[in-house]
Amino acid sequence: MSQHNSITHNRGSSRPWLWLTLLLGLLLFGWVTALTTGNNPYYSDRDANGTSKFHFLKECRELAHDAEKLTVGAMGQELPLKTLIEQGQPLGKNDTFHAALEAPSADIVRGISSVQGGGWLMTTPATISVTRGGTNQVLGQLPYQCSYDKKAGKTTAQIQLPSQ
Repeated sequence: MSQHNSITHNRGSSRPWLWLTLLLGLLLFGWVTALTTGNNPYYSDRDANGTSKFHFLKECRELAHDAEKLTVGAMGQELPLKTLIEQGQPLGKNDTFHAALEAPSADIVRGISSVQGGGWLMTTPATISVTRGGTNQVLGQLPYQCSYDKKAGKTTAQIQLPSQ
């Protein structure tokens, strides 16, 4: 048997370098995690506001998607969005209407603010459109206001008419 078949080298001399590399890697990972967590736009104080900013945004998007239940607020009164849309032309049997939040997600997230006493508030433009006979017609944009009341534990949404 030849002596060249086995590798003879000192394995103990590279072990400190391995531990140092692992330690530096862990420190770098911890630093990156701390840096990204602090800059997370979805970061929120769930205890102070009653729900997380992410969950609030998700509920607001769902409420906007369910246009049949949306109301319009004007001068202290509320009326269903459908009633306002039908003032121009009644909806047919197969006609539908939609409210879509089309602002970039980053702008929507920046537009969310916490309410004193607990809760969230968001106002963003909503595009109101009607689909008649397969043709989509954009009616315009109106302010969409969504709020979360910590005491009631409820998220509500409403289309606002511009002040006159």
